Amino acid sequence: MSITQLPQGPSDHREALISSLSASYAGLVAFITVANEGSFSRAADRLGIGRSAVSRSVQKLETQLGARLFARTTRSTTITREGQQFYENCRPGLERLLQALDDMRDLRDGPPQGQLKISAPIGFGRRVVAPLLVEFRAEFPEVSLELLLDERPLDLAAERIDIAFRDGRLEDSQVIAKQLIPMRMLVCASPDYARRYGLPQSIDQLSSHACINQRLANGRLQSWDFKVDGVARNVIPSSDIVVNDPSLAMQAVLDGQGLAQLAAYQVCDALRDGLLVTCLDSLAPDDRGHYLCYLSRRQLPKRIRVFIDFVTTRIRALDLDCSTGHLGEHERIAAFASTPVDVAA
Repeated sequence: MSITQLPQGPSDHREALISSLSASYAGLVAFITVANEGSFSRAADRLGIGRSAVSRSVQKLETQLGARLFARTTRSTTITREGQQFYENCRPGLERLLQALDDMRDLRDGPPQGQLKISAPIGFGRRVVAPLLVEFRAEFPEVSLELLLDERPLDLAAERIDIAFRDGRLEDSQVIAKQLIPMRMLVCASPDYARRYGLPQSIDQLSSHACINQRLANGRLQSWDFKVDGVARNVIPSSDIVVNDPSLAMQAVLDGQGLAQLAAYQVCDALRDGLLVTCLDSLAPDDRGHYLCYLSRRQLPKRIRVFIDFVTTRIRALDLDCSTGHLGEHERIAAFASTPVDVAA
């Protein structure tokens, strides 16, 4: 029986009884064990303590309750009527406690199970995380998943987030952060745009190009980040097109509407297929990453541990930072990098 569910009585008596029982957990354990085993000696063996310690704990509980729980003789131990009633009242709570202990052992030692709540930025969540969840569920069918796509920095504890994917520079020291891959930011254009208008060879030349900006969840425009001679440089070029979704910015670039600075994971396939080209690669910042975040390393549930291992292995195998195989198209059109092409010629 849960102590907080004791029958209502006079306030002072109830509080005294609660305080007394709270201090006598050992007495409750001893009583229940003796009732189950039918013997103080067998209860002592089960609990791994001396028979006298079990007897003292039960006697103390009887004193606190003002009732005799067992009738003892030199040959036998019999539960009294009051003891039987007390045991019946305690049993539902005991069964819930034992079930809770079994459930925790299953979570620790059995197959991964339970609910996993995951958050991710919209672009990375759609492009990278969501496709992996199908494979994860096939491998761990007893784990249920909830994926939240949001650009806001979420409070993992308050919103009960188990795993959060985060992009960029991580400044929250309250979470454990594991970098999955670097986050390369690439200035991209379509080959058609490059042939018509050329590509900038310096940051200052961005002002003479059509640029596509992105608006962040906080309402500000996202800056274009570079590193020049080891020093960070952030600019927001003038733009006729502003969107609040990375996939929309990429589509505008694919449509030849202008340049945009996009994360490599978004554009790596398009670069390999020759649908996009890059410029200003040597000025790309190197202090960003894609991170997997959680609150603590201690006593992680198995479902979280296997998810961390699973996504880390899969994501690192995808070459999402475009570290190889994307510069060929860029080199082919570098001849007209800064000079517009007369398409009528």
